[in-house]
Amino acid sequence: MQSKLKWVIIAAAAVVLFVGVYFLYDNLKDKYAPDQFSDFQANEQDESDEPSVTSDDSSQEDEIDYSAPDFTVLDADENSVKLSDYFGKPIVLNFWASWCYYCKEEMPDFNQAYLDNSDIQFMMVNVTDGSQETLSSAKKFIEDSEFEFPVFYDTELDAAITYGASGLPMTVFINKDGELVTYARGLLSAENLQKGIELIKD
Repeated sequence: MQSKLKWVIIAAAAVVLFVGVYFLYDNLKDKYAPDQFSDFQANEQDESDEPSVTSDDSSQEDEIDYSAPDFTVLDADENSVKLSDYFGKPIVLNFWASWCYYCKEEMPDFNQAYLDNSDIQFMMVNVTDGSQETLSSAKKFIEDSEFEFPVFYDTELDAAITYGASGLPMTVFINKDGELVTYARGLLSAENLQKGIELIKD
């Protein structure tokens, strides 16, 4: 009898401990979540998909060229535009597709951030590969969702290849001088999106 009571007490204590740990984690996970942003690395001629910058000597930070590589995409009217056309304002460059679950999950936050930050140029670049994603499917998704941010279509995959956007979503933060500041792969929370925006503001 005493042995059974002992095991009941141990089981009850374990449940209480589990519940306590769960609520502690739930309350602290956002505050102490690991940093989602990555630094741009100097190009050492490896075959990594990570975005890179060029440098004559990667050990000398002041010699690294952080200029954002240019690319050409189509705007909403299917006119060709370049990334460099928008230099002069900080840029939030996001790669997405309508078949990408996490892209769609973060888009309402991007739309709200666009509405809240008139001093930031948003470039929501659709990876329009012509098979999984077409111009018509991408445009229909945007129209149905009623998003207001500027959308661009990477029909030649120039932007995706230039920035190594092999996994979606991916977001790159560029300052007003056209320099790479940081990037993040995967879904961005509204809080982390705003952190990235703060990094490129004056």
